[in-house]
Amino acid sequence: MALSLSARLPSCSSSVFEKAHKLTTQPPILPFPSNLAACGCTLLPASMGVARRRRQVVGAVEEQHNQTSVLAPKQSPSYSSSKLVLVIGASGGVGQLVVASLLSRNIKTRLLLRDPSKAISLFGLQDENTLEVREGDTRNQNDLDPTIFDGVTHIICCTGTTAFPSKRWDGDNTPERVDWEGIRNLVLALPPTLERLVLVSSIGVTKYNVLPWSIMNLFGVLKFKKMGEDFVRSSVVPFTIIRAGRLTDGPYTSYDLNTLLKATAGKRRAVILSQGDKLVGEVSRLVVAEACIQALDLECTKRKIYEINSVEI
Repeated sequence: MALSLSARLPSCSSSVFEKAHKLTTQPPILPFPSNLAACGCTLLPASMGVARRRRQVVGAVEEQHNQTSVLAPKQSPSYSSSKLVLVIGASGGVGQLVVASLLSRNIKTRLLLRDPSKAISLFGLQDENTLEVREGDTRNQNDLDPTIFDGVTHIICCTGTTAFPSKRWDGDNTPERVDWEGIRNLVLALPPTLERLVLVSSIGVTKYNVLPWSIMNLFGVLKFKKMGEDFVRSSVVPFTIIRAGRLTDGPYTSYDLNTLLKATAGKRRAVILSQGDKLVGEVSRLVVAEACIQALDLECTKRKIYEINSVEI
């Protein structure tokens, strides 16, 4: 089953990502086309006040106010790609949307899952020429067999756990093991032919010892994410890091691809980008997933870090 994502990229030369390298003020983020109103999303500069943001958005979305889903089950354009994208953390909320978006673009996808049986319940039966599934855990370096990366051109890593102790920590699934050791193990295993690693991180990682971030970091989640980021940055890997605000919307647990078709960004359709870890706020999972997909092909996002939020209309 195909998905349709209204938000698509223009060329890098006209993208807002590129503008981020030329501006000292906080820039807007996703280089969506001018017809973005079709899916209800609007690009806004981070420096713009809330009242002005709302005025900017109203006109763009007024005609589309009845549309609630960015991942609407419409007929998808035909896309073809020579990519093979490895998605790590595909069973999470962002990861599920990343996989759905890749499939909608007819991009061959490989999943690295601790429990491969989840793939069918999450994404349904797929042609193995389109969707491959491998068993592995980035926390265990021995799991990262070189064959996992055979033919892989791009990787999107959206692994993570909770900031505070919870049931998700069972089985040594702590921030130290996932966000630090897991990322370190992954980078050490990457082939030299990799074209891009897109890593989902968090806003506030550079301020983990400063209030209010120090509260979120009581059990080290921001510190370990920063250590993972630093290891990526110190490597020769061509990376893009997306630091997300607090995640909202989208699936927490999906049951099949049809569920993902109903994913919505809700009212958070105004998308904001910054650099320098200055943003505070929340972001739709759908927006983060789309940012990851878009960053794969943009040369101007290579070895760059972006913070991303989305605000209500």
